Amino acid sequence: MTVPTTAVAPSGALKRRTGLLALAAVLAGTDLAIKTWAERALPGSPVEGGPLDLKLAFNSGVAFSFAADAPAWTVVAVTALITTAVAVVLWRTAATSRRPWGIVLAAVLGGALANLIDRAPDGRVTDYLHTGWWPTFNLADVFIVVGGLLLALSWRENPPGGRTERISPAQQ
Repeated sequence: MTVPTTAVAPSGALKRRTGLLALAAVLAGTDLAIKTWAERALPGSPVEGGPLDLKLAFNSGVAFSFAADAPAWTVVAVTALITTAVAVVLWRTAATSRRPWGIVLAAVLGGALANLIDRAPDGRVTDYLHTGWWPTFNLADVFIVVGGLLLALSWRENPPGGRTERISPAQQ
């Protein structure tokens, strides 16, 4: 037995796609605004907040400073390719996937876009969240990591096209 997709009418598909892209833009803008604030307010004066402090740091690599010694243009180019791929997947699956899939994918896209925009001018990303036991990170990283985990979980339960195929005993 096949469960029907959650297909959306063409005009609804465009509305859903633009809504998810707008969500990604808002999330990216939020992180970029905080990064701008952090660069002005935090140099030399971190803010202690208990388990999570605000402390300015810069990362020329990607996750956990991986590829920090790579040429900046390479990191920017690879980041741009991955960000573009996420945007394409969002656009292609938005009309037929379940709403949580689109929202989580928009979060990953927003985080990737924010880090790409921040990295492009000087090859480094601004970080401002510090725990003391984990590398300093930013809100865009949270969007990417939490979004990626939720995507993996939702992919397992509901593939991106909104289809769940089940084989009946008669088809086996």
